[in-house]
Amino acid sequence: MRKKLISGLLTGIMALSLVACGGDANTGASDNQSVGSSDKVWKIATDTSFKPFEYTDDNGDFVGIDMDILAAVAEDQGFKYEVQVLGWDASIAACQAGQADGMIAGASITDERKESGWIFSDGYYDANQSMAVEASSDIKGFDDLSGKSVAVKTGTMSATYAESLAGDYGFTVTYFEDSPTMYQAVVGGQVAACFDDTPIMASNIKDTGITMKIVDGTGNDPASYGFAIFNADNQELVDMFNAGLKNIKSNGKYDEIIAKYLGE
Repeated sequence: MRKKLISGLLTGIMALSLVACGGDANTGASDNQSVGSSDKVWKIATDTSFKPFEYTDDNGDFVGIDMDILAAVAEDQGFKYEVQVLGWDASIAACQAGQADGMIAGASITDERKESGWIFSDGYYDANQSMAVEASSDIKGFDDLSGKSVAVKTGTMSATYAESLAGDYGFTVTYFEDSPTMYQAVVGGQVAACFDDTPIMASNIKDTGITMKIVDGTGNDPASYGFAIFNADNQELVDMFNAGLKNIKSNGKYDEIIAKYLGE
């Protein structure tokens, strides 16, 4: 589970904010379309780089599956929001401190997180975690990791997955704050392998040409990503997200978004 930061650590964080407005309540709203408070701007925190779910593209725009789903849901439900690009740990801390209302950052829905105060939406994407190595590596599975170090992103499901295997296979775990830095450690030979969400690694390998490969047979069971809040007073936001998600799945917009980034 990702580390919780003390709210005071947020002081001085520089956030890139993107403001988006939902659709007009009086224009083309469907019968099952809910409309958010017109004067409320919801603050939504997210990670800095979790491609293809959130990342900065070649034009300098902050894009991704999560950003497009959030925009489509907001348009469908008629609410306004502001994206705060803080990073994973800082996003959690901002929500816990009341400095953000919700978070969308490829967060897996787990019982452990629910027990610790996360309140999740319905799942919007199923993903699992797996292991990747440098492209020329002769590592073919977990048995080849004995005595080696593997990289994980702090507090993620992939970190939990690696930690659960470390004792059985005799490897140590090294922690990083973001996926790109972790991948460079693999390519540079500082670590023998890394664990991360499978679609994230596959997208990076495909789009950036980074010299890594996913090791067959290393994936765990998939879990759903969910939009999250940490304050029950913001339940309205989760309810709107769920309603909007249902609608964009019904009208085909969801499939368009997924195909745009993953070709599925």
